[in-house]
Amino acid sequence: MEPIICPQCNAELTGAPVYARYGVCDECGHHFRISARQRLLQLADPGTFRQHFRTVGSVDPLEFADKIPYPARLREAQEKTGLREAVLTGIGEIGGIRAALAVVDFEFLGGSMGSAVGEKITLAFEMAQRRRLPMITVVSSGGARMQEGMLSLMQMAKTAGAAARLHEARLPYISVLANPTTGGMYASFANLGDVTLAEPQALIGFAGPRVIEQVTGQPLPPGSHTAESVLEHGMIDAVVPRPRLRDTLTVLLGLLTSPYRLTNMRETDIALSEPAPTEETAWETVQLARRLDRPTSLDYLHRIATTFFELHGDRLQADDPAIVCGLADLAGQTVMFIGQERSRNEGQAMPEGYRKAQRAMRLATKFHLPVVTFIDTPGAQMGLEAEYRGIARALSTSLGLMSTLPVPIISVIIGEGGSGGALALSVADRILMLENAIYSVISPEGCAAILYRDADRAADVAPALKLTAHDLREAGVIDVVVSEPTGGAHLEPAAAWQIKRHLVQELTTLQRIKIDKLKEQRYKKFRRIGKFTPLYQRAVSELLRMLKVTDE
Repeated sequence: MEPIICPQCNAELTGAPVYARYGVCDECGHHFRISARQRLLQLADPGTFRQHFRTVGSVDPLEFADKIPYPARLREAQEKTGLREAVLTGIGEIGGIRAALAVVDFEFLGGSMGSAVGEKITLAFEMAQRRRLPMITVVSSGGARMQEGMLSLMQMAKTAGAAARLHEARLPYISVLANPTTGGMYASFANLGDVTLAEPQALIGFAGPRVIEQVTGQPLPPGSHTAESVLEHGMIDAVVPRPRLRDTLTVLLGLLTSPYRLTNMRETDIALSEPAPTEETAWETVQLARRLDRPTSLDYLHRIATTFFELHGDRLQADDPAIVCGLADLAGQTVMFIGQERSRNEGQAMPEGYRKAQRAMRLATKFHLPVVTFIDTPGAQMGLEAEYRGIARALSTSLGLMSTLPVPIISVIIGEGGSGGALALSVADRILMLENAIYSVISPEGCAAILYRDADRAADVAPALKLTAHDLREAGVIDVVVSEPTGGAHLEPAAAWQIKRHLVQELTTLQRIKIDKLKEQRYKKFRRIGKFTPLYQRAVSELLRMLKVTDE
């Protein structure tokens, strides 16, 4: 028996435990190709997978022949793999949750998609829809099957349509991309997952690198078609090593299929009160909100959520780390979390960050998940590149989307809420604000520079901007002031506990309200700001009083 050598690091893997179990090099993590049957053994709970549509197989509609007739190629592939076609379909359990599965085997004619493969995948999607099951596909394919001509190409439309119908039925679809994933499968159903994962270093792309180089005559940069590059450019959610794939799928299935809702708690179960105004000046509050050691969105998230799976990418251009999106477990209920992360690019997002947030909101709509946003940014990214990529459009789209989103929305201003970049993620049913956070139309420095042409007078203009939590509560801009530990949230983690208690209470209340009524209330909430708020009414009353005195 010849020794098994890793093609990447030359390690001998004969008898290596990780290689034996997962087909992954114990030394460098290189992922070997594995069969569809091996894949199912790794993913499905033991003894739970039952194959469906096993009799569906290919014929030779075009009587295609090159060096070898197509029927002979099919027989050869069947003998080599023990499969009737290039995909195994059926139902199994992953972490105790039933799901429909379709797993492609690259060793069967390069995992190419002909009529039979397209039919089996479509049948699997339809079965998932009929039985109300989540769908999981694992793809390793070279593209369409040339021997079936345009009949093969049409499978792209068929399978994409089946995936779209599953989305309409509000059922989860998780797509896993293995090495390689190219051509027709990548450009159809495999690219339509609610969540899309890929294995490390998997070759991924519509056209393979060799084809692009031959067509363009230009060499490609190293790593241009790897899973890691695709992640960087916002096209997938995560790169997951094979030994962790089953656990990752278990977490995702649990988050996406959880029936639990915070609706049964009595309002008296949590007694919350707002803190009294403090002695700090507005400028001192600005300094507290901007402290470098103040907890960030991720700090709070990891303290209040028991599980979190981060989603990446806007599916158009890139993944902006300044905005963090993902599925989180809050007190047993799945919520869609969207947070501005100050430790990444100072929380200043490019347009793709807001587009990623919009993608997360639409996903929340599909699964009826509440949206929780954490606000902490000096403002959206400015500059020529942001303008070219459509920052104004990204902000306006976010504002419009949130105003009509058919799920409860809660925003928490945890640090600095700067201008439109903050507002674009805080059009919410309830707006909470930590007592030492700030929320402002412009920074004090910017205001001083405009009014006095001297940014050093920021401390002088800060009070006039009415940017503190208590100011904004009085103005009707926010709904609740959340207390912090004495001296600020950076001193101890108690603020996270306060945020969680408020979130649980607000979610319990909001989820009792019918969606149409909730949306109408949200619209009216923002409709009356600047018109019927206490601050505005007081100003009008003062104006009327002055006019009366003048008349007298």
